[in-house]
Amino acid sequence: MIAWLNFIVLVIATFLTGYLYIKSVQPVALERKIGEAAWQKCARYRTIAIIFMTITVINYIIYYFYPLPLPLPEHFAWPWPVSIVLGLLILIPAMYLLIRGSKDAGKETLKPSPDHEMYGGIYEKMRHPQAVGESVTWLGGAFLLNSPFLALYSLIWLPIYYLMCRAEEKDLVLRFGQDYVEYKQRVGFFIPKR
Repeated sequence: MIAWLNFIVLVIATFLTGYLYIKSVQPVALERKIGEAAWQKCARYRTIAIIFMTITVINYIIYYFYPLPLPLPEHFAWPWPVSIVLGLLILIPAMYLLIRGSKDAGKETLKPSPDHEMYGGIYEKMRHPQAVGESVTWLGGAFLLNSPFLALYSLIWLPIYYLMCRAEEKDLVLRFGQDYVEYKQRVGFFIPKR
């Protein structure tokens, strides 16, 4: 019972994280409909998305203790230390991208602002370092928890983050115009251009 309840909450929290985050990255489009209040509304969407993301992390941990009765092994076939090493090999570069992207984006990471300029730093190498870092962090966590199911489930985050980034870019074109169009031509989406 706990396993199924946890899974249902996991799926709902995953969906709401994606949905609310997508809404949070479109302040300019929303501003055209409701005015300046859009920025505060998008900040609230972002905060609520982060709450649901935290719930999802908790669901991952609960899943370790209460896995679903599926025809999948509960743990990977190799010893747990191998999973820990694999998890760290994913998490270390992912956390670097996430932290560096957050640092270079500044307050905009948590709260969109009409006064914010286009980012520099790591954003001159790739357009979405935070999204790349976050999207694979889930897989690293699944390996640390030694769970094949969570590793498979973590793949759902890849299209979710892709959709988030596409929605954000549409709004950034509205916000920064030709400067952002030229930036897109110069800087890679998820992978740095040569």
